[in-house]
Amino acid sequence: MLARRSCSCLPLSLFLSATTLLLAACGHSLPDFPDFDAATWRRDSFGCQKQRARLLPILEKHRAELFGARTNAIDAFLGRPDGAELDEQTEKTYFYYIEPGPQCERGHARSAANKLLIHFGATGTVTEIRYERPLK
Repeated sequence: MLARRSCSCLPLSLFLSATTLLLAACGHSLPDFPDFDAATWRRDSFGCQKQRARLLPILEKHRAELFGARTNAIDAFLGRPDGAELDEQTEKTYFYYIEPGPQCERGHARSAANKLLIHFGATGTVTEIRYERPLK
């Protein structure tokens, strides 16, 4: 007769702890962008004051530095998004309107106005930056 060995959960708990620490270490904070007026971007909710459109060339200049940034770094830099969509599992996409549209009317309905879309992968870091429609 075979004797059963009891399995200790210690190795599994160590693995889970190590995985959690590694995921927390992923991503980076953002450097300062002295030529980008983040406060003006944050104040232009839903892109209704046309300030975000004015700031896009500067943001585009720093686009590569946004990749790999964590969600909280983007929140601090660009402010709360105008909307967010949850994707598969733990992925999500933030969007920021970059032009006025129906979202500027009372009630803030979503609109087809152009948006900056920032996708966060499963580790909570920026994996994609694009626009709803190409910039003119």
